[in-house]
Amino acid sequence: MQFQLTEELIEKVETLIEQQDDKELKSLFKEFHYADIAEILDELNQDESVYVIKLLDSETTSDVLMELDEDIREKVLKNLSAKEIAEEIEELDTDDAADMISELPEERQEEVISNIEDEEHKAEIEELLAYDEDTAGGLMAKELVKVYETWTVAGCMRRIRGQAKDVTRVHSIYVVDKEDKLIGRLSLKDLITAKSDQKIAEISNSNVDYVYVDEDVEDVAKIMQKYDLEAIPVLDKNNTLVGRITIDDIVDVIREEADKDYQLAAGISQDVEADDSILELTKARLPWLVLGLFGGLGSVFIMKDYEHIMSTVPSLFFYTPLIAAMAGNVGVQSSAIIVQGLANDNVKGSLLNRLLKEIGLSLINGLALAVLVMLFGFIIDQDTTESFAIAVSMMSVIVVAALVGTFVPIVLDKRGIDPAIATGPFITTSNDILGIYLFFVLAGLIIGF
Repeated sequence: MQFQLTEELIEKVETLIEQQDDKELKSLFKEFHYADIAEILDELNQDESVYVIKLLDSETTSDVLMELDEDIREKVLKNLSAKEIAEEIEELDTDDAADMISELPEERQEEVISNIEDEEHKAEIEELLAYDEDTAGGLMAKELVKVYETWTVAGCMRRIRGQAKDVTRVHSIYVVDKEDKLIGRLSLKDLITAKSDQKIAEISNSNVDYVYVDEDVEDVAKIMQKYDLEAIPVLDKNNTLVGRITIDDIVDVIREEADKDYQLAAGISQDVEADDSILELTKARLPWLVLGLFGGLGSVFIMKDYEHIMSTVPSLFFYTPLIAAMAGNVGVQSSAIIVQGLANDNVKGSLLNRLLKEIGLSLINGLALAVLVMLFGFIIDQDTTESFAIAVSMMSVIVVAALVGTFVPIVLDKRGIDPAIATGPFITTSNDILGIYLFFVLAGLIIGF
């Protein structure tokens, strides 16, 4: 049965907490998946969430903590002692444990780590914390199943049982040499169907994809997406196998990058959420709004310079919002397609060929829209020369806006700047100014000013 969060369920949980009916609470939560429990806790207040966390067993609690919203988790962890946090961390895989510890203040991190009793687990977590969080090393887990090429199938089966108990999912078995350098991979099917006296080297596949610890997580995501991988091994600079990255972590990376790009495209310069404070939301939004303000003021000065044209041909004034809107819309469309292509690594060929293609496309679109403008002018009995000037100007603006929308994100990407910035107010504002300027210049030339 699919879980549904209802007001009645929340009220029931709150009542049981108020009554401190621990037995009934444990019985209730036993029915739910840890992700469902996290969803319930997100709706409770801080004290109620802490009460439930302390009530559940450590294995369930650790999974629930990882599923909680980051802000809620931060508040819950503040109310747990270093020893209590350490107990939960010992139940987590090393990558999740490192992620949780990294969210704590630096002094608290050291205190929590010192309370971890499993020395091997502690050492592996400390190793992961040393990597940049945006690299493969910062994303990987230490838990994996590896076998040596010299082992026999029978010996391998005995040994991997001990390793597999610490691994949530066994996606692949990695084959290494005596120096722990990755030399291949082994599927469970091949292992099960092989003869017991065969050497692992005879049945392993040397064709294995891998990444290095210092590779950017976005590049890792592209590799796993391209080759449909559920997991990928991670090597250090000596080609030694040091960990693996699983698809669930990559999905989180893709979602976070998509959220960040969406916010950039919307003109939000920082990672914020709807529940953040007014100050944080203001700091994230204001810079782009200021840019839009200056862009608008630039348009005012341009229109002021061509006041003599508007006084003679007043109809041009009423078309300026249309020109600005078309320029902005076309620019955003073009840049959005390019940014999406860059994200998926689908933008191939030279910049010149890409621009020529965009010119052809924008000419077709511009011509169709120009015909509609001429038709509209005919319907409202507008002067033919004026309609023609507006149509030609708009067509030219569309072509230029499309070129800017294509050129800017490609250049930004080549310079190491997130091209998603080009789909938001930056491209809209620049195309508004450029579009209005071109409109008055070309309209003035055609009409005869």
